[in-house]
Amino acid sequence: MAFFSKLKDRLFKSSSKIDEGLDAIVEDGGVEEDVASDVAEVSAPEPVNDGIAVNEPAVIDTPEPEPEPEPEPEPEPEPEPEPEPEPEPEPERFAAPTLEVEEPVQPSKPSGGLMGRMFGRTEAKTVVRRTMDDDMLEQIEDLLITSDMGVETAARVSANMAEGRFGRKFSTAELKDIMADEVARIMEPVAQPMPIYPKRPQVVLVVGVNGSGKTTTIGKLASQFKAAGKSVVIAAGDTFRAAAVEQLQVWGDRAGVPVMTAPEGSDPASLAFDAMTRAEAEGADLLMIDTAGRLQNRADLMEELAKIVRVIRKKDPEAPHNTLLVLDATTGQNALSQVDIFRNIADVSGLVMTKLDGTARGGVLVALADRFGLPIHAIGVGEQIDDLAPFDPREFAVALVGADA
Repeated sequence: MAFFSKLKDRLFKSSSKIDEGLDAIVEDGGVEEDVASDVAEVSAPEPVNDGIAVNEPAVIDTPEPEPEPEPEPEPEPEPEPEPEPEPEPEPERFAAPTLEVEEPVQPSKPSGGLMGRMFGRTEAKTVVRRTMDDDMLEQIEDLLITSDMGVETAARVSANMAEGRFGRKFSTAELKDIMADEVARIMEPVAQPMPIYPKRPQVVLVVGVNGSGKTTTIGKLASQFKAAGKSVVIAAGDTFRAAAVEQLQVWGDRAGVPVMTAPEGSDPASLAFDAMTRAEAEGADLLMIDTAGRLQNRADLMEELAKIVRVIRKKDPEAPHNTLLVLDATTGQNALSQVDIFRNIADVSGLVMTKLDGTARGGVLVALADRFGLPIHAIGVGEQIDDLAPFDPREFAVALVGADA
């Protein structure tokens, strides 16, 4: 739950478009309704009961009428038991602490009082509900599209939300729960950790466009694998950017992981080949190869990436065993074209999405899962090592729509 709290705090920190949008949709055309909260709700189990049996207050409704008729048919000596019915109101004192906790919630309705609630008097609260109809579903679909979910995925989610619910009334909170269920259903099949194979070294090629967070992701993954008892070697394959090499060296020093580098401007394919030789000689479990950021519409850069893959396969025909595409959540629908092209060039096997803390529109991850079905290994919500965590579809869905856990 620690990462979920962080995810919900940082994901859509400026408030989610979906969260705000659902409120507006229900308010537009919704009707305010009274919701009765009676003694049955008051005596429902809650953590604040301190272990008190919540069923006991129910006896308060009947004890007083019962004891009085019983003494009357009895002879004179029997009145002595009459004091005994008086202790029976004990449940009233016993249950009072449980019922008192409701009073702060309804400060504006003191007239009901504690006794009124105990004897079944109801206090009204209101909630806005709107009937699910074509107009409402169209608004929901538009909302999902503006949240980067894409036209096809938005239409699928809104249609699934309507199934079996058309014509019924729903509040914002209820719609959030329904939407979270539908999003989680799409995401569950792709929520998979990065597989670890017995092959040594297992070669992990990390690709992505400029600024997507590849270097930081490699550093975090290497540190986490090292902490899990795996021996790791990093190859700084972005030989065109000195800052990327320095960043990897910082992560390598922090995690106790060796980082192989080459002079600036060197052939990254040669470095990858040399790194495989070293990792094999040292018996490393994992070799993580960084690559230069490249735009998916630059044919020359994409050909260079293809060359790295060809050279790696000369050393091991099955390598790379994992090809991770790192995506920046703030790029929105552009992430779809990135996946399409990188998958053709480098046989992408899994996704990592970063910078979810920097966007109020994380719906693109749902669109990626729906369209490509590629495993989503991890998501990132910050710069610290524990800000990258395995992807949990339910936690993500709940945070995306702004629902309660």
